[in-house]
Amino acid sequence: MMDSDSSGADFCRFCRSEATSDRPLFHPCICTGSIKWIHQECLVQWMRYSRKEICELCGHRFSFMPIYSPDMPRRLPIRDVVGGLVMSVASAVKDWLHYTLVALAWLGIVPLTACRTYRCLFSGSLGPVISLPFEIVSAENLAKDVFSGCFIVTCTLFSFIGLVWLREQIMHGGGPDWMERENIPVPPPEDFVQPENNNERVNEVGGDDGGAREEGNGVGNGNGEGGGEEPLVGDEANWNPMEWDRAAAEELTWARLLGLDGSMVFLEHVFWVVSLNTLFIVVFAFCPYHIGRLGAALAGLATEGPYAGPLTALAGYVLVGAILAVLHGLAALFRLRSAKKALGFCYVVVKVALLSVMEIGVIPLICGWWLDLCSLSMFDATLKDRESSLQAAPWTLMFIHWLVGMVYVYYFASFVLLLREVLRPGVLWFLKNLNDPDFSPVQEMIHLSVMCHIRRLVLSAMIFGSAVLFMLWMPIRVIKYVLPGFLPYTVSVHSEAPVNELSLELLLLQVILPALLEQSHTRTWLKMAVRAWCVCASGLLGLRSYLLGEISRQADPNPPPHLPHQLGVAHQALMRRDGPAAVEPYIRVSWFPLRLAALLVLVSISLVLASAMTLVIPVAIGRKVMALWMPKAAERVHELYTAACGMYVSWAAGRAGVAAAGWARGGARGGLWSRAAVWARTAARAALAAVLLLGLVPLMFGLLLELVLVIPLSVPLEQSPVLFVWQDWALGVLYTKIMCALTMMGPDWSMRRALEKAYRDGIREMDLRFIVGSVGAPLVRWLGLALAVPYAAAHSVAPVLVSGAAQRNLLVRRLYPALLLAALFASLAAFQIRQFRKLYEHIKNDKYLVGQRLVNYDHRRQKQQHSSAVTSTN
Repeated sequence: MMDSDSSGADFCRFCRSEATSDRPLFHPCICTGSIKWIHQECLVQWMRYSRKEICELCGHRFSFMPIYSPDMPRRLPIRDVVGGLVMSVASAVKDWLHYTLVALAWLGIVPLTACRTYRCLFSGSLGPVISLPFEIVSAENLAKDVFSGCFIVTCTLFSFIGLVWLREQIMHGGGPDWMERENIPVPPPEDFVQPENNNERVNEVGGDDGGAREEGNGVGNGNGEGGGEEPLVGDEANWNPMEWDRAAAEELTWARLLGLDGSMVFLEHVFWVVSLNTLFIVVFAFCPYHIGRLGAALAGLATEGPYAGPLTALAGYVLVGAILAVLHGLAALFRLRSAKKALGFCYVVVKVALLSVMEIGVIPLICGWWLDLCSLSMFDATLKDRESSLQAAPWTLMFIHWLVGMVYVYYFASFVLLLREVLRPGVLWFLKNLNDPDFSPVQEMIHLSVMCHIRRLVLSAMIFGSAVLFMLWMPIRVIKYVLPGFLPYTVSVHSEAPVNELSLELLLLQVILPALLEQSHTRTWLKMAVRAWCVCASGLLGLRSYLLGEISRQADPNPPPHLPHQLGVAHQALMRRDGPAAVEPYIRVSWFPLRLAALLVLVSISLVLASAMTLVIPVAIGRKVMALWMPKAAERVHELYTAACGMYVSWAAGRAGVAAAGWARGGARGGLWSRAAVWARTAARAALAAVLLLGLVPLMFGLLLELVLVIPLSVPLEQSPVLFVWQDWALGVLYTKIMCALTMMGPDWSMRRALEKAYRDGIREMDLRFIVGSVGAPLVRWLGLALAVPYAAAHSVAPVLVSGAAQRNLLVRRLYPALLLAALFASLAAFQIRQFRKLYEHIKNDKYLVGQRLVNYDHRRQKQQHSSAVTSTN
């Protein structure tokens, strides 16, 4: 209610009315002055409108005090509690049944129907198609079919999305010239009178450019076609068939679509998804496959082998594209405009699909296999080994090679982008500029001809293959000639080795590579090295203007009159074909073709030497470090990890060298020593934090999970478990990273706030005291208690209570998982108690709550608490 010190001049900040006997004023937040007071009714209405429970000015959360009926008993009767509990259980069971039905429909019926429909259609006989309803309800191979069906549904979903997106691309960017040629309106005759308000007339007829084109196609095409159609009058002329669908789609949410809102409308959506999925399988898989199979049979080719299905479907799509092209020509010959437009759109869809498969699937796959073939001698492998692996797991090997090829293409494109930042614009005219805002690969697939795309694909394959030869095959030959005993690399680790391969892989993926790849200095160093090489090579060959674009007009007072146009006819034609691009002119020196040939030779030699150094130096450093770390190892470690170790050591040495060079250029010796001292303190703090957070905590976490889960499940009671500290630490790094991610995604509590602050501060602004006190100490305390208490109980209390050795061994081995189960049961009990309290309050509020009263904010008490807190801190 209103305080006694409030005067009659106080008024509500919403309705600007004063307090009355039935509408008192409250001050529920930290705001002071004229905006301090408010009516409860006004606040509730504002909260209902804004959907906020905090003040929009001070951010304080409003609180209400419940008002119960005078006849409410001190404790609720057992009958009311039991009735509310039964109602809650019934509601939970109802929701569980509904969500179970939703899960069975979307995760069971839809993928199972897709998988078994796909299998029946591709069985090659009519019997499985007839028995399809019985096959769908069969329980044989249920899990496998559901998993396969999920993959098929995902493929059909992406196909549908790609088809819709391609349609949007054609609508916004236009179709090919041969498809849009007939849509150009015929110019009016010379005696045609133009209306006075041309803009309004165009808006009435077409609305936009697309509408104008459609009007030209259907009504005023100039060829007499469509002249018999009656014009639309009134609202019919402005009717858009997509408006109704758009209005209906706005009301459809994901919860209603999937059935998570509690309604049964999702069953209709399941039916439509199953029907559309079957239609997509028939149209985009069944028909092309059988067309390709028919074409292979007519050509006398065999359709057997592990890759016969995809290759036959691909050949079917090629035949479908050829058939569509022929039908499009016939429709154009017989002037069938609607059929010509539909066939042209279908041809564009097939063309874009085939080109996408070639660029995303075939080219990376070829690059992956070429990389493997060129690096066989590096791993002491032969073609027979690859042949046996291909026969053993054909699809797995293909996927691995495709993935390797995709990584190679990605890094090759990244290196080309780096070269464009260094070289003169126009040097790399034969490569696509991915940073060009006008570059759109889909629009190029739509507009350019198939022969143009084939030439581009062949050129790309030649460039990628040549780069692999100069960066992998030839360096391996040089290394074998110069260092005969360095190769081959060790790519396998025996199980008897003291270092487990899984632990090293986790360490590489979770610690070394993220820390190395997240550094932006590596790209800067590579760019500086490329620029230095370009400066040296251009100075040696006299091509500085061509490579770097630095034109010096004082060097040649009489330049030739055709200087700005010395790019060459082929170069200019290609640049005009690919669209407008910024090209800087250069000075064409004497013997220019010979100098370019010498430049290509120098590039090849540099690539071979740089690749050889990259293959030798990190691995050699990593082997030395691993030999110092594990001198008693019977065999070498996997070369992937030695290479990662060597790269990290080289990166650290490079960073130290760059920092030392920067300090040396900084000036006085005193400033150098002061900066060195600052960096030394920062490094010391980072090392201490790393020892705590990356050493001790993961080690304790890994040991705890080893004792709680791994040993009880994998080691029998009659055997003694052996703990590998290194492996437990490496696995603990992974577990710690997962727990940190879950903590950051979980509710707001002290550990999450501490981790967020430590992440925001970074290494330079690290607060070591905060990290040790708020992050490291709580984790070490709880993990230490979880490790020490069971061990102390098993080795001090257990011998006193249990006399037999077998019983003591059983108690020692089962104490850690028993304590884990006890902790889980305690957490579950605490959760159920909290839920029962909430249910109790809910039952009490439903039966006896009559209203709520707004609670005032006590400024004086908050001031007293703040002053007492400041005094205690001092």
